[in-house]
Order: sequence, then C-alpha cells, then structure tokens
Amino acid sequence: MPQRGPKRALVELVEKNAKLCFDQRFRVLRPSSRAIVEALEAALNLPEKPRRIECFDVSHIQGTDKVASMVVWEDGKLRRGDYRKFIIRGVAGNDDFASIHEAVERRYRRLRDEQKSLPGLILIDGGVGQLHSAAQALEQLGIINQPLASIAKREEILYVYGQENEPVRLDRHSPILHLVQQIRDETHRFAVTFHRQRRGKRQRESALLEVPGVGSRTVEKLLRHFGSAARVERASADELAAVISRAQAERVAAHFHSAVPLPDHSEMPKTS
Repeated sequence: MPQRGPKRALVELVEKNAKLCFDQRFRVLRPSSRAIVEALEAALNLPEKPRRIECFDVSHIQGTDKVASMVVWEDGKLRRGDYRKFIIRGVAGNDDFASIHEAVERRYRRLRDEQKSLPGLILIDGGVGQLHSAAQALEQLGIINQPLASIAKREEILYVYGQENEPVRLDRHSPILHLVQQIRDETHRFAVTFHRQRRGKRQRESALLEVPGVGSRTVEKLLRHFGSAARVERASADELAAVISRAQAERVAAHFHSAVPLPDHSEMPKTS
C-alpha cells in the first residue's frame, strides 16, 4: 500500500470510483429514513408517520438493582441528549411487567404535567405482557390513542397495541425491521450499562460497611467528602483522617490497601 506520491493518489482515485459505483448500483437497497418511516407507518397501521420514537427496556439480575432506560430516535437519528434513566423503586422482586409500567408511567406523567408533545410511537422491548403493562400505565394517566408497539426477542415479532391478534412479521432483510432493531438494541445497551453502574456502586458502598468499626454514618461522611466509594478506597490514611477519626482512617486504609480487589461479576444483567 503506497503511503505517498503518485501511487498513493492513484489508490485514492480507485477507492473513490469504487465507492461511487457501489452507491449507484445499490442505492435502491438503501432507502432514506423518510421512506423507512413511511413504510413503518404502513406496516404497523399507525395514524401518521412516527417522526419521533421513544423505546423502553428494563435491566436487573434476579430482581436486584432494577433500572429502566429510554432512548429516542427522531428524524432519522438517535438523540442521545434525550435519553432517560429510571431507577425502579416501587417494584418488589423480579417483575418486568411492573418495572415497565413504572418507567412508562413516570415518563409520560411528566410530559403530561408539563404539557409537552408525545412521541409518534412508543416502543417496548418485550412481548405482549410488557406491551399491556405500558398500555395500562398510559390509560391510568388518561393518555389514549397513543401509538404503542413492542418487539419480542428471538422471534423479532412486532405487536401493535389493539392489534395483538395480528402480529407483524417482517422479513429479516427489511429496512423497517433493521430500524426497530437498531432502536431496541440501543435501548438494551443503555439499560445494561446503567444497571452495571448501579450494581458496581452498591457493591462498593457495601464494601465500606465491611470495614470493622465503620458504620453507616461514617460511610455517609466519607461518601459526601470523597464523592464515591472508589475514591474512598484509593485515599490514604492521612486523607481519610481529615474526615473521620485517625483510628477509623487507619482501619479503612489498611482494609482496602491490603485487601483483594472486588471481583468482577461477569453475570449479564437480565433485560426485557
């Protein structure tokens, strides 16, 4: 591969020509985002083209550290600035349906109270059960006629609320399915990332309480001063003594500086 000179210029020309030929030949197989949205409107029997799609997923491990995520697709691209995270607080145990219900209810209660526009389509990562949980949350808020659908894992079947008896099965090469999968996969990634952050934080805070002679009030002081459990673990005895007693500081420093690092729990969070 030439790095400079006339031969390098020739390689760049060949690459440019090849790309132009490829685009001209296969342009028909790469429909615009507008064309895909129009096809999605027809496939799901929506009242209008969904300019904005908001998608939800939940993540946990056996019901612990439950969180939910919402990602936004608008005008042909993901809008990361509009993503939202939810810590699920009102659900006991491993209940994906109730978790979806809480996340959807909190999101659209706020939009309703602030009199903001609703999305063209709400998409749920899950099957009919998750779909109905989301629909119930919207109904309790008095939100009706809101386009709502879900995509089931593995089967990759789309269920549209009100048309559950006629699920939408798209060809695996369909640009519509690829768009929905892109949004769903991003929601899944965002939920899993947030879950891992929450789980790691909880594990580190629990590790502080394992230090002999250190109680919850001492842990609260340390976290307030250092900002995170990780910074507490890295702090020296002198730095810790600026916040707590010298005896406690030396115990904390000795515990973490001589302790084996926390294990990396490789179990993947469960998502819906």
